Amino acid sequence: MSDVELNDFVDDGETKKLGETPTRDDWSKLRRVADHIPTTAWYIVACELCERFTFYGVQGPMQNYIQFPPPQQAGGQPGAIGRGEQAATSINLFFLFFCYSTPLFGAVMADRYLGKYRTIVLFALIYLVGLVVLTVTSIPAAIAKGASLPGLIIAIMIIGLGTGGIKSNVGPMVADQYRPKHPYVKVLPSGERVIADPKLTVQTIFAWFYLAINIGGLAPIITTLIEKYHSFWLAYLIPTIMMVLGILIFISARKAYYKAPPSTSVIADSFSVMKVAFARGRNMENAKASNIPVNLRTKYRVTWDDNFVNDLKSALKACRVFLFYPIYWCCYNQMTNNLVSQAATMRTGLLPNDIMNNFDPLTLLFMIPLFEKVIYPFLRSKGLALRAVTRIFIGFLLSSVAMGYSAVLQRIIYNTGPCYNHPGCSDPNDISVYWQIPIYVIVAISEIFASITGLEYAYRKAPPSMRSLVTALFLTTSAFGSILGYAIVPLAVDPYLPYMYSLLAGIMVITACVFYGLFRKYDVQEELEEETTEKEIVQYS
Repeated sequence: MSDVELNDFVDDGETKKLGETPTRDDWSKLRRVADHIPTTAWYIVACELCERFTFYGVQGPMQNYIQFPPPQQAGGQPGAIGRGEQAATSINLFFLFFCYSTPLFGAVMADRYLGKYRTIVLFALIYLVGLVVLTVTSIPAAIAKGASLPGLIIAIMIIGLGTGGIKSNVGPMVADQYRPKHPYVKVLPSGERVIADPKLTVQTIFAWFYLAINIGGLAPIITTLIEKYHSFWLAYLIPTIMMVLGILIFISARKAYYKAPPSTSVIADSFSVMKVAFARGRNMENAKASNIPVNLRTKYRVTWDDNFVNDLKSALKACRVFLFYPIYWCCYNQMTNNLVSQAATMRTGLLPNDIMNNFDPLTLLFMIPLFEKVIYPFLRSKGLALRAVTRIFIGFLLSSVAMGYSAVLQRIIYNTGPCYNHPGCSDPNDISVYWQIPIYVIVAISEIFASITGLEYAYRKAPPSMRSLVTALFLTTSAFGSILGYAIVPLAVDPYLPYMYSLLAGIMVITACVFYGLFRKYDVQEELEEETTEKEIVQYS
């Protein structure tokens, strides 16, 4: 390992010089900080903000759009299709399931054929077609003729394909814009010498990326108010316009992006390696080209090298952590279906019932900078850096707390008149909808620990050629969360809702404990790897 290898990186064929390599004394005395985030990354962050505004702006009114019929008088409960809570929850869950199933397809397109940039543009245009279908079929004439339900189904299929193709690539692409791979010493404008740490930089990039997602997540504040006081078609037209804006922002920096080229056969080779490993003693080492006899290489169509197998092992190791996410997403999804319906049984005043879940992104707008600028640096200064598995564990526990609170609140609603455990009989039960706010605050903080860390972990642990694939696999856990949601749909009716929330809380806390017991060792391994890296850098500095 040379000083050039540590301190330089190649960008568009040009070698760019960074600062000096940290010495042993530097490691012990200097602060580790996130480096400057490239301008191109901010273009992608802005595009993601627009896309998430579109997605959440569409999803926000959807429960009411499906559940309730058109209001009979001005100011009544907004609705269009009138299929009831269970149907609305089921369609919502299918929408989420489909949106988080398609990232795998987007990952294949990017990693093997088009690259991330062209894949994002292609799927953004597909997405736009679905938005137009949704907007047109939500006009009053379409609702009156019964076109809204088939239009909605067609639209969510197209939108689901579009958003999935974007999601698996936009996260890896934004992190790809930061090119340095090794820590180096830099001088801040204040004159302080610090160590610019690529790992902390990637963590910070994903924090700002997630912040942009949640600024976009405020869209339902606008679309649900428009839904209540004007119409569904206008509520859906605004997200459509935002999607056009996002596409324009994204392509405006097309010449400046770092674009990782597509690989020729990452997906196919991955399956081939696993097939060979299974056939040769169920051991990945036996799938390495150097361990396969020459006379068998033609039979197995070996096109990979030993490094590829090592990369695949790293990717599969990362994916083990993701196996525990579906139950987390099942709890998270309550914000967009059953908790929306819960709010409809409470006193909302002048607010629409489906505006309450915006307290989640509002909390994140405040808490993400607080964690990045204050809490995490303070913990690091005290030698208490929270590593990935620990952060995810904390996020899982907080999700359980949110579901427990939901169960208690639902019981209080049932104990309150005039409708008690069959709310909706006439007027809402006499309890303020603002009692829901703690649910969204707790869920938001859980996202900082579990969701942001999951995105970061998928990127950091995946080899460069597999980042879209591994990110897609992480996102697919949300699809399985939606499938789990179907299992509890029979409980999503009065008077069984407290049991549903209690069940989720109990399963989530068990999941958190099992997860931490199995993967705590990964935090220890990461700490040892960091110490080894520091020693190597000092040795060659």
